[in-house]
Amino acid sequence: MITLRGLTKTYGRTVAVDALTCDIEPGRVTGFLGPNGAGKSTTMRMVVGLDRPTSGEALVHGREYASHPSPLRVVGALIDTGAVHPRRTARNHLLAMAKGGGIPRSAVDEVLDVVGLSDAGDRLAGEYSLGMKQRLGIAAALLGDPGVLMFDEPLNGLDLDGVRWLRGLLRTLAGQGRTVLVSSHMITEMQQVADHVVVLGQGKLIADAPIARLVGEGSPGVVRVLLPELAHVEALQAHLADPRIVVRHGTPHELVVPGRHAGHIGDLAFRLGLRLHGLRIENVSLEDAYLHLTRDSVEYAARTRLGA
Repeated sequence: MITLRGLTKTYGRTVAVDALTCDIEPGRVTGFLGPNGAGKSTTMRMVVGLDRPTSGEALVHGREYASHPSPLRVVGALIDTGAVHPRRTARNHLLAMAKGGGIPRSAVDEVLDVVGLSDAGDRLAGEYSLGMKQRLGIAAALLGDPGVLMFDEPLNGLDLDGVRWLRGLLRTLAGQGRTVLVSSHMITEMQQVADHVVVLGQGKLIADAPIARLVGEGSPGVVRVLLPELAHVEALQAHLADPRIVVRHGTPHELVVPGRHAGHIGDLAFRLGLRLHGLRIENVSLEDAYLHLTRDSVEYAARTRLGA
């Protein structure tokens, strides 16, 4: 378990992490989300002692990382895929880590096999692609068989097969009762793998909740209704009597109705004798919820068109 209490990190006048308090619990995958500069990587670095907090504390199983007799057996972390000497083979990199952490040499071959690098273990790390470096970083995190795992942007550079493999690995690790914290900008992927999310914005905690609560799982976000005639649009809109309804004209016309079940709208249209050309439920996604939560925390807001 990771415990953060009033965790704060400043660089001069810049507040990177601002009084962050939350618990990252075992047995689930926790997605660590936020815009660029939100403080995610800095928080992870403080957990493993790479950065010293300005105030507050970051504890693993109730203790600071450095105070554990065998830290690599407690926490495994992928924070910087470039933290490997390019002229050292992947196997030798892991052997050096194992020796320094009191970990059996046999663990090296085990983790290389887990991440799919058994046949490339004797290649120089400098020859690795970004995806292979990610796999090597994940192998290093797994080396000590730790109960707490942190991965900072582990999906970067992975192909589709690698993404699916990592998704399964994260679910397996959490299913074993481990604490799994994963930062990523791939919000759609996080919705598939994470049980819980912690969202930061400008160093502050914005949300700490199960994904199901954020996206309103089990109830539709909106219902899109396609009708062939404008008169039918107006009749259905009048009977629904919801000021939040959006009408988009075209062929066919579309009503966007928030917070209504499709069955209710279909039954109403049937009673009114209205023809429908389509009825589709669109649940609120984690991406929608995330963009809403972080709308005031984006550091670099961009325009969608040149000259706009």
